[in-house]
Amino acid sequence: MKQDLLKGLTDEQIAKVKACKKPDELLKLVKEEGIELTDEQLTAISGGCSLTLSVVECPYCGSTWINFISTNTYKCSACERKFSK
Repeated sequence: MKQDLLKGLTDEQIAKVKACKKPDELLKLVKEEGIELTDEQLTAISGGCSLTLSVVECPYCGSTWINFISTNTYKCSACERKFSK
């Protein structure tokens, strides 16, 4: 996940956010923690901006928060690793 989307969160909240593998997990966490999100953060969680929710799964962490970079090249928004399919 982009670091600028984590601004204003405590270290503990950031760790919890990074542990979420799906947007619904993150939205549940946000509600439980009482975290207020900016429009940019909400857009990213919902699949806008550069964050694309897909059926492609990160081979490193299993997240489906995947950014398409180029043909057959992706970057995981959860662990920030690049991989090819």
